[in-house]
Amino acid sequence: MALTGRAALLAALGSLPVSIWEPSWTGILAVNAPLAAACACDFALAAPVRRLRLTRSGDTSVRLGDTADVTLTITNPSRRPLRARLRDAWPPSSWQPGTETPASRHQLTIPAGERRRLTTHLNPTRRGDHQADRVTIRSYGPLGLFSRQGTHKVPWTVRVLPPFTSRKHLPSKLARLRELDGRTSALTRGEGTEFDSLREYVPGDDTRSIDWRATARQSTVAVRTWRPERDRHILLVLDTGRTSAGRVGDAPRLDASMDAALLLAALASRAGDRVDLLAYDRRVRALVQGRTARDVLPSLVTAMAGLEPELVETDARGLTATALRTTPRRSLIILLTALDAAPVEEGLLPVLPQLTQRHTVLVASVADPHIARMAASRGTIDAVYEASAAAQAQTERQRTAEQLRRHGVTVVDATPDELAPALADAYLALKAAGRL
Repeated sequence: MALTGRAALLAALGSLPVSIWEPSWTGILAVNAPLAAACACDFALAAPVRRLRLTRSGDTSVRLGDTADVTLTITNPSRRPLRARLRDAWPPSSWQPGTETPASRHQLTIPAGERRRLTTHLNPTRRGDHQADRVTIRSYGPLGLFSRQGTHKVPWTVRVLPPFTSRKHLPSKLARLRELDGRTSALTRGEGTEFDSLREYVPGDDTRSIDWRATARQSTVAVRTWRPERDRHILLVLDTGRTSAGRVGDAPRLDASMDAALLLAALASRAGDRVDLLAYDRRVRALVQGRTARDVLPSLVTAMAGLEPELVETDARGLTATALRTTPRRSLIILLTALDAAPVEEGLLPVLPQLTQRHTVLVASVADPHIARMAASRGTIDAVYEASAAAQAQTERQRTAEQLRRHGVTVVDATPDELAPALADAYLALKAAGRL
């Protein structure tokens, strides 16, 4: 069997006379000269790295939790074949832990004058823009003794969007919305302000809905039915201050708030209402206004992709002033923030009347399910202490929520998994009650 490459060279060196291994200059030169010549030939036959041409193509956006495929095209314009190892570097958060090395490293061979495509599979763990770093290529000679190495900058950006896991609740909420709108056989006795039709009175109907003029013209009692208002304005306000950075489970509170906001935006746009978004802490982080029902959800997802919690105290006065400038007409303002006592009592409550006197206000907050588990724990001294601390935290949270309700604010306080459907239900309840 013929020997090739490095094995052939070592076999050739091993066949040299024993005398050359004696510690003399003659022996050293006798060994090093063939090795140096082999290395020089190997280096000379390695394809140059700097002359390679690299381009990218593939996905530019992906939802968090999905996979993005980015293709790297390498063209070898030299007269020598390229035998190389390549590393396509991306930020560490572009892969699940422990999967970066096999995903970003490739081995390839490109004949002279040809090109090849390599695909890097990204599985991001964080939202935002993920930008490609350098592409490092190590080109080997035929013996594999020497190599050339170089780097190329090949820009590419993949925007990682919020996952919108609450989308699964949308069909049931739309069914409830159709019921409110009277588009199903179960027409509700709606309390909206837009007249829909007349029907015969049935026991239990609100007597204030009786149309006496229509009743006088027929032999039965007629009542007016209403449909919920349409073309109302909704402003979603995301608090991106320090309280939104607190982690509940594996994700910050801000992520759960964004998921709830997306479900509400999808539902409200189907209901014919206009939805805007404001993200604020001490300055405006994102603002989406004037989008059509078809464009509002993609616009919100794109705007939310790069949002990150800021470790600063939210300026409640600045937030209120910005919200009032953004919504000159009567609107439903949904503030997604924390129910911590200090930020609410010192920041939000003093400026809340400025919002409630002109708008309907709803506050939605992410509750920590671990607190509920602590409150239910028993059996050991440590568990009893944990339950006591959890009960105190729950009492303070309920007291803060009650303070907001006394100002006419609707409060939704739910765990990350339950916040989105609970907020959608609160919106439908306000719509059915004609409070928008």
